[in-house]
Amino acid sequence: MSVRILALVGSLRAGSHNRQLAEAAIKLAPEGAEIELFEGLAEVPFYNEDLDVEGKVPAAATALREAAGRADAFLLFSPEYNGTITAVLKNAIDWLSRPYGASAFTGKPAAVVGTAFGQFGGVWAQDEARKALGIAGAAVLEDLKLSVPGSVTRFAETHPVDDAEVAAQLTEVVARLHSQVGTASAS
Repeated sequence: MSVRILALVGSLRAGSHNRQLAEAAIKLAPEGAEIELFEGLAEVPFYNEDLDVEGKVPAAATALREAAGRADAFLLFSPEYNGTITAVLKNAIDWLSRPYGASAFTGKPAAVVGTAFGQFGGVWAQDEARKALGIAGAAVLEDLKLSVPGSVTRFAETHPVDDAEVAAQLTEVVARLHSQVGTASAS
């Protein structure tokens, strides 16, 4: 049986380096791991309890929840906007943490990685994403980190999958996340 990992990318830009990291993760996934890159975050409206009522939940939010329901683990790719998590990624976490008591994250392993232009590679945003995931019930792998600085120059002409250092680190992240499925809720 394959382990299903849902990838959520916190940037909507077509040429996003974080999207490229997610694409690299898909290519580098170990045997037995299947990474699904969720494509509909731009269509998910801002979380609003008035919309989160049976029969009113927007189709895009339902699709996100269904994808999360099929997932055994989560891998978030977080850029850093103004020193924190992007609205699109926080919104996805908000939708998946509801309804109260039925979070799609509960007991499932989750990791946060990313790249940003700054010298620290988006660590503040990634820390905020880990915090939100933990509050939402995920079994956050706090020590599983990958923050790639200088994305604009580092990936100007090289896709992350072709950067040997990044590819090796990303391979390790995915392999460790994969190995945590089935052990996260038991710990």
